[in-house]
Amino acid sequence: MGLYAESWLTELLVALSLVTVAVYAWFSNAYKYWQRKGAPYLEPQFPFGNIYKSFVGKQPMPMDVTDAYRQLKGKRFGGIYFFNRPSLVILDPDLIRTILVKDFWSFQDRGFKFDDADPLTKHLFLLGGNKWRRLRVKLSPTFTSGKMKMMFQTILDCGRELSDVLEEPASRGEVMEMREVGARYTTDIIASVVFGIEVNCQRNPDADFRQWGRRIFESNMTRTIFEVLRTINPELVKPLRWVFMGESEVSKYFRKMVSDTVAYREENNVARNDFMHLLIQLKNKGKITLSIDDVAAQAFVFFAAGFETSSTTMSFALHELAHHPGIQTRLQEEIDTVLKQNNGQITYDAVNSMQYLDKVVAETLRKYPPVAALNRESNVEYKIPDSDVVLDKLTPILIPVYGLQHDPEYFPDPERFDPERFSEEQKAQRHPYVYLPFGEGPRICIGMRFGLLQTKVGLIHILSKYSIEPCEKTVRHLSFEPRAFVLTPTGGIQLRLSKRNKA
Repeated sequence: MGLYAESWLTELLVALSLVTVAVYAWFSNAYKYWQRKGAPYLEPQFPFGNIYKSFVGKQPMPMDVTDAYRQLKGKRFGGIYFFNRPSLVILDPDLIRTILVKDFWSFQDRGFKFDDADPLTKHLFLLGGNKWRRLRVKLSPTFTSGKMKMMFQTILDCGRELSDVLEEPASRGEVMEMREVGARYTTDIIASVVFGIEVNCQRNPDADFRQWGRRIFESNMTRTIFEVLRTINPELVKPLRWVFMGESEVSKYFRKMVSDTVAYREENNVARNDFMHLLIQLKNKGKITLSIDDVAAQAFVFFAAGFETSSTTMSFALHELAHHPGIQTRLQEEIDTVLKQNNGQITYDAVNSMQYLDKVVAETLRKYPPVAALNRESNVEYKIPDSDVVLDKLTPILIPVYGLQHDPEYFPDPERFDPERFSEEQKAQRHPYVYLPFGEGPRICIGMRFGLLQTKVGLIHILSKYSIEPCEKTVRHLSFEPRAFVLTPTGGIQLRLSKRNKA
């Protein structure tokens, strides 16, 4: 029996060794891809390629793209590997413009795929090709200036509630976790303008809707494993999709909420000037007809993208203002002046007239872009202009937003928070494609205006009544959650609030 066990163990070790050698050879051959293409590239590390830090949880994956940007500095573009999959990092701003705008139709897809197992993933962010194009055209009217004005009152009401909720803790000089404060505010807004419901998260932090919103961005090991395997070999994991993924509880919750909302509105002839009303119109008429699951998917991505990006931007701005009291005072003076000119009322035009506020938000988005790298994918074979490199169809393209926006060549002393970088004079001297917090071209973030508006209204309501300063819990130099899709501060942002003493 002992000899049999020893023989079996030997055979197993030999088999494992052969598999290891075969896998290593497979990876080694893959790692010659950019060399064969004649492109500059970074040497990969088996089996991670160039994403070791993010894989072991040291930093978010887009920050590996930032590291690649810095190592490739001086090149127009350079190859890296996600495990064994080749991807191209674009460094040259002119080439970035070519890919995002001039040759957009060769790179119109992000390269992310929706999941057949979960209907909620078939939304505008993940769709590609003609499906994306037709839907984008139909949804764009929701985000015009006219539609923003119609939604403005809802944003304003939630801003007033934010100010009221903070009054008691500010009177006691309490320390607040500002990312959570911002998330409750933006959740209230989007629940109303997208789903047509009042959730009152600011008064009730444990409301169901807020808890489900938190779960959207929770790290999920099963999903992480699936995405890693799909990166290595998309075809290999297709049969495992239902085993790994399936429909999540989050998906079931939001699909039911949308289904109930649509049924109520249709049965009671309810019409509101909001995102849901447009989706219902698309469902019932027009050249594009949406199923109820399609409606749910678009509502879901608007919620997921809108509440998290705006709340983190608000909290990052407050973090910087707390550490730069001179900038905070100047911004408060502008807010006070504009409100006095408007009899104390915050109007849509008043918000847009606050030029220094616009600079503060722009500088916040430069230093802390919510999406640290843009993804595109070539949908044709493509020869890179002024080079001999020809990209294969389906090559992933990475545009290092964080790297560009922290490059001292474009933004001297990039870690310094300086709103004057966005004066008209300084903007005119800078290449426009080194600042891309919302992307650019036909696939620029569709909700950009909405996101900026709710961020600015939130900051106005806070800073018009309160001042913010660091406390013993405040971390000066922030680190970021390694598994988060949106740039997220580790441990949140703790700041002390106090009521302003206005003369």
